[in-house]
Amino acid sequence: MQIAVPDLAVAGERLAQNLGLASVEGGVHPGWGTGNRIVPLGDTYIELVTVVDPELARRNTFGRWVAANLGGQGRPLGWAIRTDDIEDIARRLGLTPEPGSRETPEGRRLSWRTAGVDRAAETPLLPFFIQWGEGTPFPGRIEVRHPAGDVAIARLELRGDASVLADWLGDQTLPVAVRPGEPAVVRIVLDAPAGEIFLDADTL
Repeated sequence: MQIAVPDLAVAGERLAQNLGLASVEGGVHPGWGTGNRIVPLGDTYIELVTVVDPELARRNTFGRWVAANLGGQGRPLGWAIRTDDIEDIARRLGLTPEPGSRETPEGRRLSWRTAGVDRAAETPLLPFFIQWGEGTPFPGRIEVRHPAGDVAIARLELRGDASVLADWLGDQTLPVAVRPGEPAVVRIVLDAPAGEIFLDADTL
């Protein structure tokens, strides 16, 4: 799940102070003009993203998508599904997997392939798909201690046509709730010991 923010360090501090969510520095996406910060959640994670090179960001879909959503202090941008079968998914949906990578602050290279970023940027109800490279550590499993305690994804609240999402997902069942309207990621909801944590344009 991606959240577009104008400043990664400021957004990370706000999440820690206001919502009890720890984050770690990510890195810069070569060729995309974007950078990130990670909120690890075990089997998944939240990615804070921003533009670090406006000229470069204008040249690719992901960069333009992030740049167009940097108003306010932060807002949900999109979401992704991790898979080990990106070739099969790409064939089913008529997509072309694209490579991506970044280096961690420690200098370790992370690699992946994505499919469907263009469609997700156009219709944010839809996720894109990501397959991590062999030997690449999964960012969600970075060890952190959240001030809010043990935190996990409860559900993703979306807006759009539920039938379009169902066709895109195929036989996958995920914790998402969809209501009619202009396609968007409305809210990320987390389970925490003290109750649910809501991440949306009003709380970020």
